[in-house]
Amino acid sequence: MKILVVSAHPEPQSLNASLTRFAVDHLRAAGHEVRESDLYAMKWKATVDADDFPGGDDFPGGDDRLHVMAASERATLDDRLTADVAAEQEKVRWSDAVVLQFPLWWFSTPAILKGWIDRVFTAGFAYGPKVPPPYSEGPLAGRRALVSVTAGARATAFSDRGIHGALADVLHPLQHGLFWFTGMAPLEPFAVYGSNDLPEETFEAAKQAYAARLDGLFTDEPVPFRTLVGGDYDHDMRLLPGVEEPGLRGLDLHVRPRD
Repeated sequence: MKILVVSAHPEPQSLNASLTRFAVDHLRAAGHEVRESDLYAMKWKATVDADDFPGGDDFPGGDDRLHVMAASERATLDDRLTADVAAEQEKVRWSDAVVLQFPLWWFSTPAILKGWIDRVFTAGFAYGPKVPPPYSEGPLAGRRALVSVTAGARATAFSDRGIHGALADVLHPLQHGLFWFTGMAPLEPFAVYGSNDLPEETFEAAKQAYAARLDGLFTDEPVPFRTLVGGDYDHDMRLLPGVEEPGLRGLDLHVRPRD
């Protein structure tokens, strides 16, 4: 299978860099084809601006304002995206699975990874009126997705009653808002906690656990998010009354009951 690994950490000797190298080596040893995008090594441009849409009039409506969605869709469909964005889109198209490796900074991704998402997942490529509808039937359907994240806090702080909130909720913008929205099937995230001072024996155990998750990249059950067209939502994209299990609240409403 073909796997794209996208990593985001500025230090080549960091835990995240070690996990990235481990994942790439493990996947290749298992017979997979692997491509990498080390965003810091690539000096990836993280901000969307008019320079991303060269060679055309990307101020629709005649008001001299940049409308990013409309501009990105026109540039995508006209094959006018910058070379760096076009190359990353080709990697995503090529892949059967995408793995994101990053440290959890301020309950989100590093800015450079958010910028990769903002610039690569353009209208006309990952969403928009001219591609399949979102939430399970998006244009990137058929691909698997795995988040591998490191966090300085202990695991209990990210539990259902933990002060940071459940990790599934913290990562919902990626799992549901990026992967599931564009049609990818997200797996349960892999996390290494206490990452600021990780003992060697803990790192070895983490690698073994990560290897098991990588081995299940194409066989483990994805998170069973509800589909937009499966009859659970009304025309305003609101969950229909009575569909959920009693007592469920918040983001858990959008996950189907597991067997």
